[in-house]
Amino acid sequence: MDLFSMPRVGVVVPPENPTAEPEFNHLIGTTANVYAARFPNTPGVGLREMLETYNDVLPETLDGFGEMRLDAAVVACSASHYLLGPDGDREFCEELSVRAGFPVRSSTQAILSACEALGVTRLTLVSPYQPWLTDTSRAFWEEAGLVVDDVVLVPAEGDVFDPYRVTAGAVLERVRNRDFAADSALLCTGTGMGTLAALTELARADAGRTLLTSNLASAWWATREVGAGQEHPLLRRLGRQPV
Repeated sequence: MDLFSMPRVGVVVPPENPTAEPEFNHLIGTTANVYAARFPNTPGVGLREMLETYNDVLPETLDGFGEMRLDAAVVACSASHYLLGPDGDREFCEELSVRAGFPVRSSTQAILSACEALGVTRLTLVSPYQPWLTDTSRAFWEEAGLVVDDVVLVPAEGDVFDPYRVTAGAVLERVRNRDFAADSALLCTGTGMGTLAALTELARADAGRTLLTSNLASAWWATREVGAGQEHPLLRRLGRQPV
């Protein structure tokens, strides 16, 4: 196999995010090459201002790939795109795609594409965000036409919300043995919350439920977009569900 003949997928991530690239590489495996660019650091600013800054500098951050030709790129930061609303998010991604010369999608648009393809109309959110940002996330999905049946908050500890510190065990503790609507897909939102180990266990326990995360949906979209195989069991599991 010629390593450098495989499709190229770009991923843009926040500077502190320790999760997106490992999960992308694990999900995509040997079917495509993954290349990352990071948003600039924003010391001393609040969360909302930081997220707004990410949107402001995203075109220039994508320019950081230079003349390397990508086949597609994903913006692995759900929170900043929640601020745009679904219509603004879609228009922004379309503008970025034209500017870059290859398809660009946010993780939020990837989730919407997956929901449309899989016939998902109802969600249960599993959120590591501060309550105000969780509310913004819920409003985004509802404005996009999805019903949000329930919201499960997953703090890192106590009342501290930090997606980068949430463990798979914490996710399982919050969702295991909890009753969810039968036709409600479980969506773990946020590219910084590590969820693959938790989802693998949940998939064994609830074979019929659609399980989505920001990174899983993004890898699903990217592999479909570039014509790469879907080797990972969680991607194959999505492929077996009704379209």
